[in-house]
Amino acid sequence: MSDLITPILMPKWGLSMREGTLAAWHVEEGTEIKPGDEIMDVETDKIANVVEAADGGLLRRCVGTAGEIYPVQALLGVLAPASVSDAEIDAYIGAFEMPVIEEDAEEAPTHEIAELGLGRIRYASRDGDGTPVILIHGFGGDSDNWLFNIDAIAADAPVYALDLPGHGGSVKSIDNPGLGTMVEAVIQLMDHLSIDKAHLVGHSMGGLVSGQTAIDHGRRVASLTLICSAGLGNEINSDYIDGFVSAASRKELKPTLKHLFADQSLVSRSMVDDLLKYKRLDGVQAFLDALKGNLFSDGKQAVGIADGLSSLDLPIQVVWGEADAVIPNSHAAAITGAKVTVVADSGHMVMMENASRVNELIKEQL
Repeated sequence: MSDLITPILMPKWGLSMREGTLAAWHVEEGTEIKPGDEIMDVETDKIANVVEAADGGLLRRCVGTAGEIYPVQALLGVLAPASVSDAEIDAYIGAFEMPVIEEDAEEAPTHEIAELGLGRIRYASRDGDGTPVILIHGFGGDSDNWLFNIDAIAADAPVYALDLPGHGGSVKSIDNPGLGTMVEAVIQLMDHLSIDKAHLVGHSMGGLVSGQTAIDHGRRVASLTLICSAGLGNEINSDYIDGFVSAASRKELKPTLKHLFADQSLVSRSMVDDLLKYKRLDGVQAFLDALKGNLFSDGKQAVGIADGLSSLDLPIQVVWGEADAVIPNSHAAAITGAKVTVVADSGHMVMMENASRVNELIKEQL
């Protein structure tokens, strides 16, 4: 009967994840689960996220206890038809052995460094086959914004997620940072990695960077996926931009970050602390002040790419969180001929709040 039993395991989001807290179950024993159903919440030191069922079946046993910490790949639940006896379920749980994670993979670095003409650029990568995908984060973000996407996309293609200049672990000392600097970082990294052409996936300011890269270097771009993208209209939530740049304490930063999510409970203490550490690094405050002045001056977006992208013969899709409180979702229709998807129950960080749907859309575009 063991071949009729399907385990529910603690997921692994990114190379750095070693354990997670089972925050809550959304289903009870005896529930018939379908693939894609939301079954539990898991919290890491980065963010909390809902876990969707990969398989369908009858939930016979909740093995994991809400509030407890479990290692990656630990057994949290058991699916099995009613024909499997309770004794067989007990035997399966008692004999369960966690899958062995190869030592080399477990000890692999979470990021790599490229020394480029404009300075040090940090990036994460996953191997794969086909035309590579480059993930480009937004204003004040870094490559960890793609925590719930990078491994899923890597099933279909090689994936690279960079920290743009001034962000994450990349160079902070940049004179008068602006859009041109960000585009040049993408092209220099592609040259460094010997990538002739890539699918670009950009979030917020990263969408602006992706779009301008396609306009300036068309032959290097295979397709565009723009997620809650800047550059498609004038409006932007200046309270968020100003608040993020000026915040110097947890008390100031946490309310600002709530603009990013439809579910504001996702703004965890560790998320706030990580961003405060970043903002206190040498050179970051001056960089953010300058970048804000160049791209988001006087409460408006200073650069538009919609007309330029509308004239390109390039597959383009636009994805937006319906509840985006940073950039209006009305901007999603700005590019003539682009495929548009507005995702319900999601805010500006839609690729975190509804990762499975965004991953599906990105993979369809490939």
